[in-house]
Amino acid sequence: MAEKKLILVCNDDGITAPGIRNLIEVCKGFGDVVVVAPDKPQSAMGHAITINATLRVQAMRSESALEYACSGTPVDCIKLAVNKILHRKPDLLVSGINHGSNASINVIYSGTMSAAMEGAMEGIPSIGFSLCNHSIDADFTLSRQVAHTIISKALNDPMPAGICLNVNIPDIAPEMLKGIKVCRQARANWEEEFDERRDPNGRPYYWLTGVFKNYDQGTDTDIWALENNYVSLVPCQFDITAHSSLAHYKSWEDNA
Repeated sequence: MAEKKLILVCNDDGITAPGIRNLIEVCKGFGDVVVVAPDKPQSAMGHAITINATLRVQAMRSESALEYACSGTPVDCIKLAVNKILHRKPDLLVSGINHGSNASINVIYSGTMSAAMEGAMEGIPSIGFSLCNHSIDADFTLSRQVAHTIISKALNDPMPAGICLNVNIPDIAPEMLKGIKVCRQARANWEEEFDERRDPNGRPYYWLTGVFKNYDQGTDTDIWALENNYVSLVPCQFDITAHSSLAHYKSWEDNA
């Protein structure tokens, strides 16, 4: 008898967030589920790891999965899952469903996608899911349908080594969805400002604010897909070498 699929679930919004609770429910239909997720929100932590503090993991009560709350970052969660909690390498790692978009440049800052990227580094097929709605009361109906479709494909069609998927889901009713688009990451960035304020003692402190600007007019990008009622799917890799620039810098080599 074939061994049941083992699916590792993580996120960056915390183990009690509605997004991960919905994702767990989807994953239960595919095999055994183990959840290792932060015990508190860890959004925008990127690929941070904990090296100057202890890490703690606490088993959580659950009737549907083995669940562990971790005091560290999303990447800490994956490292602990692989090295201390799981009895074997999972067949799939899924991260999310994030509350808010991780399209375009947001992928760099995302704890959700860093968990998926860490999975890819460990040789685990990995997917990050994000819904373009930050609300705690967001409707995850469409997200659950999309996650089910893509997880099914990932389990039946082996993913290339070293690749993870960044899946973003528009905040629309299911009947409005036009489909899933395989895209490239749009060239966009945040125009940031720091709002300076004063505490009761007159000392300055700052709140980061900003406006997201898309400078990419391509119709093959994740931003275009989302704006046109498609799910965007961007294959990502942890090799960040600018391969197109290697030839340019060959002249800088010093063979002395």
